Amino acid sequence: MATEITTHGAATPDEHLDPGKPHALEHITVVDFTRVLAGPTCTRMLADAGARIIKIERPGSGDDTRQMGPFLSDGSSEYFRFANLGKESIALNLKDPDDLAVAELMIAKADVVVENFRPGVMAKLGLDPAKLVQEHPRLIVCSISGFGQYGPLHMQAAYDTVIQAISGIMDATGEPDGGPTRVGTSISDILGGVFGYCGILTALAARERTGKGTTVDVAMLDATFATMEQGLMDALGTHHRPHRIGNRHPSMAPFDTFRCADQLIAICVGNDHLFGILANTLGKPELAGDPRFATNVDRTGNQAELKRVMEEVLRTDNAAAWHERLEDAGVPVSLVLNVDDTRRLEHIKVRGMVKEVDGYQVPGNPIKFGAYNSLGTSIPAPSLDDCGDALREEFTRGADQG
Repeated sequence: MATEITTHGAATPDEHLDPGKPHALEHITVVDFTRVLAGPTCTRMLADAGARIIKIERPGSGDDTRQMGPFLSDGSSEYFRFANLGKESIALNLKDPDDLAVAELMIAKADVVVENFRPGVMAKLGLDPAKLVQEHPRLIVCSISGFGQYGPLHMQAAYDTVIQAISGIMDATGEPDGGPTRVGTSISDILGGVFGYCGILTALAARERTGKGTTVDVAMLDATFATMEQGLMDALGTHHRPHRIGNRHPSMAPFDTFRCADQLIAICVGNDHLFGILANTLGKPELAGDPRFATNVDRTGNQAELKRVMEEVLRTDNAAAWHERLEDAGVPVSLVLNVDDTRRLEHIKVRGMVKEVDGYQVPGNPIKFGAYNSLGTSIPAPSLDDCGDALREEFTRGADQG
């Protein structure tokens, strides 16, 4: 069950979640050719920053995730809704010359194009990213794919689990005596979207200085591989082959989950001073002077014995009681929560990480600005082609004369 956490003073919620503040990207128009999760995550982040997102979908069926659960009581997809808040939908058959012409008119007036087709698909449609930038020199075209726009694997099909498998993150996750384990969220998709967002913002900042647009190539594999910091320190730095170690840290101890009387608790001690505080709080001050545990190097080398000694004490009381004692002492600690508990924490509520849009709760915006709107979009996810007629009228008006 979730526990409340003590606040220690910060900006008030109103300062960061004032819906009256202007959005940072409200002057930016994005033509969104993305579907499923990696690309839509990127454009959802742009929507939260205030950009106008025009989502182009297949006629009839739309984004694949419209047919993926979980489903709400009205039959609509929760999966689609999470990734597509704040967008306008238009259904276009990009193989139809008239519909393609509408898309081209939108691109001509856009700041950013985002797509996550397999490499080469945009070119086959007549929308090659490099040629689009040549034709529209201020345009930024971001391509998000599993393996990138070039390289020996660039044409390989990819979903999140495929990328987790090849990147090393799956092999790094799990207990030493267990098998490789998928991270419990679509982390490679999400990282692809986040790095896409970063690349687009970097390109927009450069355009302010140079006036030039650019292509942006983001691979889910690159994004996931780049996050493998501990494994890469071993593989690249010390040339050791890393192995799964469960929840513990490879170079700090105690830095792990520990069994209390009722459940696990996470305790993270990164220096000798904190270890002394931990030892006192556990009622075992002698541990700080024990030569097996005197320094972080000693503790890391004897982490299994240290964990055994600590759990002998921790098992004498429940996790909530130990959490309170350790938190009060200043030791970094947490209960191991289910996300259904986490979303109920007062801290999550105060930070605006759960908000209501169109009568439904959705994840909030994790980026908090001082001067700009941090609440994120309040526009619900679109029904298929909900803005189709209006968008066609807006972008084709005067085109014949032009």
